[in-house]
Amino acid sequence: MISHLDHLVLTTANEAACVDFYTRILGMTLETFIGGTPPIERKAFKFGLQKINLHIKGKEFEPKAHVPTPGSLDLCFISTLPLQAVVDRMGECHWPIIEGPVMRTGATGRIRSIYLRDPDCNLIEISELVGH
Repeated sequence: MISHLDHLVLTTANEAACVDFYTRILGMTLETFIGGTPPIERKAFKFGLQKINLHIKGKEFEPKAHVPTPGSLDLCFISTLPLQAVVDRMGECHWPIIEGPVMRTGATGRIRSIYLRDPDCNLIEISELVGH
């Protein structure tokens, strides 16, 4: 019945810091679009064939999660770069890695991952596929 994830919604307490992290640190593209009811300008981070829509705490769009909360997400992204290049980039950006590299099990098999936190303290796992 379900084919794939199209987008998810991230609620942030600090829009500027959130935009900086997902664009400058993770390399996603910031998109603005008109959406919602009534239609208003919104923001999203695009990567691959997916996107993360952005809600600002206290200014969420309807309908929304029952309790939209900054820092409640645990996300895993598959990198287009070797994991060591991601580790190097985090060092260049002075963004702390809190764990890894470590082996984990992803949706399609083994992955090697590092963990960090975004400005809202969401747990961000960045992984490379192993043996695919």
